[in-house]
Amino acid sequence: MVHNKRFDPKNADKLMSEKRKAELQPEKIIDYLDVNEYDTVADLGAGPGLFSLPLARLTDNDVYAVDIEPEMLERLKENAEAANIQNIKPIVSDLENINLADHSVARVLNTFVIHEVTDLSRAMDEIKRILKPGGYLLLVDWEAVETESGPPLEIRIPSKEMDNVLQENGFNTELFYLDANHYAIKAKKDGT
Repeated sequence: MVHNKRFDPKNADKLMSEKRKAELQPEKIIDYLDVNEYDTVADLGAGPGLFSLPLARLTDNDVYAVDIEPEMLERLKENAEAANIQNIKPIVSDLENINLADHSVARVLNTFVIHEVTDLSRAMDEIKRILKPGGYLLLVDWEAVETESGPPLEIRIPSKEMDNVLQENGFNTELFYLDANHYAIKAKKDGT
């Protein structure tokens, strides 16, 4: 059975719900990325800003909120205005052709969207391209197990497989589990 892999922007409010914030604890996840005030960050698949907003509070530089859906980025702009956050730069782009310059960011966050990518190899190339040498990617996604919520099981990428993909693409990785349903991989781009 073929599924539309992309999250429907009409359901954007679910992504910012208090229940989801309590379950995911975005600030705790972001801590793994070690963002400092000088870092430029890309939030790939930013949606309405669940992670972009707290990221923007950690740095004085830009946070590029990248999403394929203009409607999601409009929601993010509204949420940033309401929170008086001004260093988020929305960018309409897919992850196979990221509309950012080479080596333009020190940190990349990719949460709960890698399973939506059509060409995983191309997305990896793009993440490496925009990330500065020695920079970090934090990738968070659904483990390939049956759950009550989340994407269909058949489009989820198992943690070990995703870890291997990152290693094959030249990243030094650290795989860990946020809970039984979610994994995270902190991946460092080679410093050369």
